[in-house]
Amino acid sequence: MLGFIGLLGGLALLIYLTVRGFNILIAAPFAALFAGILSGLTIFPQMAAEGETSLITGYMTAFTGFISSWWLMFLAGAIFGKVMEDSGAADSVSKWIIEKIGVRFALVAVVAACAVLTYGGVSLFIVAFSVFPMALSLFKQADIPRRFIPAAMAFGSVTFTMTSAGSPEIQNWIPIEYLGTTPYAGWQVSVVVAIFMIIFGYIMLSWVIRRAKAKGEYFIAQEQDQFNLTEDAKLPNPVLSVLPLLVVLIISYFFHDSLGTSALIIALLGGILTTYLVSFNYMKNREKAVADGALGAVIAIANTAAVVGFGGVVKGTEAFQTAVSWVTDLPGSPLIGGAFAVAIICGLAGSSSGGQAIALPLIAPHYLDMGVDPEALHRVVAISSGSLDTLPHSGYVVTTITSIANESYKDAYPTFGLMTVILPILGTILAVILFSIGL
Repeated sequence: MLGFIGLLGGLALLIYLTVRGFNILIAAPFAALFAGILSGLTIFPQMAAEGETSLITGYMTAFTGFISSWWLMFLAGAIFGKVMEDSGAADSVSKWIIEKIGVRFALVAVVAACAVLTYGGVSLFIVAFSVFPMALSLFKQADIPRRFIPAAMAFGSVTFTMTSAGSPEIQNWIPIEYLGTTPYAGWQVSVVVAIFMIIFGYIMLSWVIRRAKAKGEYFIAQEQDQFNLTEDAKLPNPVLSVLPLLVVLIISYFFHDSLGTSALIIALLGGILTTYLVSFNYMKNREKAVADGALGAVIAIANTAAVVGFGGVVKGTEAFQTAVSWVTDLPGSPLIGGAFAVAIICGLAGSSSGGQAIALPLIAPHYLDMGVDPEALHRVVAISSGSLDTLPHSGYVVTTITSIANESYKDAYPTFGLMTVILPILGTILAVILFSIGL
């Protein structure tokens, strides 16, 4: 009983502290300590029995493992975003969009940019780094409150693209190993769900923004924001300015299968080099842009790794294993049970890919033996994994809202959660219904 109190209490404590604005580098290990002690984990490795994992070992293994896997990509992504900002390339593209298609399409441009990069195989974290400078400039020109930038980027990244058929994101590929399917599994239903998410999500996001503006909210720049949009400002050619983003997309797409995540490093270096080539004379402070990007990468990856460390402790508790067994053995429709199990485990782990990797080895053999259509299960599991994984303690949420956009949870998360939690849940329900009626 104490173990379950520690598991749920630790998660609730982490979410509470995060939303209240506590530094995640302090909040995450504190919540892990709470969960670990009540779960009976040995705190110090020196006191652990042979073969037993201590709380500190579990936390630091997950913490350092994430940094080891992602540091170079975070570094390159953050520098790419900063040089795009410093060069005026982001402002040039956003100004062209406003001039050619109008202010009313600023939101569409941000969502579309994230969607194209995500479906092109660029990591979700890197998409946020890459698109934020352009989003900042577009929101300023359209006078959309700054706090909605994280929600707009997440809408384009983790809803109708990340888990759709054909997506190269890992969330769409993990089920293949356990279900023997392809990345295009259940594509007919996937198309319908994606269209639903696009239309309904855009309606919801637009409504929230209109409501905020009707109450007198407008764009308020922060001290660290950089803009080059004065009347006499000299900006690089907008066509050339979009080339760095295209380079990232193209290199990532062609080398994704052969190099995996390492393709992102090459793609981002290509994007940085392209930015220098097309915008070198427009840069205001080249050295500072690189330095600021590197510092931003340190903060972003440390914040994310802190949450991953919490997940590492939680996954090592007996209560977590019991909870996994319970949710994966739920009676009723296999599609509903699979969707529920994956969503809950992803929520506890704070990771869509991590939750799938835990749940699928358990539920896949059971449901396949029952004769469940593997393509239907693949698609439902993929979509449901992108729902509760973005509760406030998620590493992606922490990075996007606090590290990249520098917004508070109070201002940014309600709309962010609407896009990344509620919308995918509705998409999952729709997918289950469509598969159940034989679409």
